[in-house]
Amino acid sequence: MTKKDKRFTRQFYLQRSPVLAPKLLGAYLHRVVDGEELVGKIVETEAYAIGDEACHAFRGETPRNAVMFREGGFSYIYFTYGMHYCFNVTTNEPGMAEAVLIRALEPVQGIERMRELRPRAERDRDLTNGPGKLCQAFALTREENAIDLIESDTLFITQGEPVPSNLIGVSRRIGINVAQEYPWRFFVKNNEYVSRTKPSEPGKFTSKYAKKHRSVPGR
Repeated sequence: MTKKDKRFTRQFYLQRSPVLAPKLLGAYLHRVVDGEELVGKIVETEAYAIGDEACHAFRGETPRNAVMFREGGFSYIYFTYGMHYCFNVTTNEPGMAEAVLIRALEPVQGIERMRELRPRAERDRDLTNGPGKLCQAFALTREENAIDLIESDTLFITQGEPVPSNLIGVSRRIGINVAQEYPWRFFVKNNEYVSRTKPSEPGKFTSKYAKKHRSVPGR
């Protein structure tokens, strides 16, 4: 079976984001940087959906979020708080803009290259245990926005072993200041590469950056 055979179909990405987000746990993100393939197992995700005020598409289509309004299965990468990139997978049917934020990866291949890209990481578990961190370790910027994850040879996702439901943790999402009540963060229990930040609490700003940038509608 080739890597193309192991990729998810377009139909898979046409599911609602809260449904698809836990299904991405255990899958592998592949990124080719200067001819070297980096691979990480997805261990933490968050869903952003229609009617969700924290979703970037909540207020309609803009040049920044335009790829979200296409059919699911594309990369959506944005710059946030003036310092980090975040990598998302678009989901749902065309015009039904939703996405899944990839929050953390377990490094599998190309770890030495990841260390070079993230020299501040003191331990390997700090290479990719957060959305901004994994984008640094995988050299993901706005240049990689709107890439078809099914057809690309430089950025794509392949199937892994599905994570049993009893090993999937669920919580509110992290670092947002609206729509904090939705339990749409999913993670592999007891995995050391899951991010350490506490989920948002309704009515409270859990991140100093979210507090400073209250107009930001989500991640």
